[in-house]
Amino acid sequence: MIYRTLADAILILHLSFVVFVLFGALAVIRWPRVRWLHVPAALWGILITYAGWICPLTPIEVALRRRGGDVGYAGGFIEHYITAVIYPAGLTRRTQWILGTVVLVVNLFVYARIVGQCARGR
Repeated sequence: MIYRTLADAILILHLSFVVFVLFGALAVIRWPRVRWLHVPAALWGILITYAGWICPLTPIEVALRRRGGDVGYAGGFIEHYITAVIYPAGLTRRTQWILGTVVLVVNLFVYARIVGQCARGR
């Protein structure tokens, strides 16, 4: 029971991180100091997506699930939980590049607006 609970906690943490990577720049508009957390998180999210790496949280979650009696899963977090819903046929390198580019473009757009507002405010 404890392993499944810990695995679920990792899952929630992981999903929260993914959401923060994608939309954290919006939080920077309200709380500018968040940029010191968001910029490295966004860079990590973009890098791991473009490189096709598996986030270190994924094997931790899988190991906890197995210790809790579940089967676990192969592949990465995005592939297992998110891509399975959006792209049932599976995750390809092309799709990973598209997802990484979406994250990059969203963040560049928001940060460009923030920088523009700061420049106009001075």
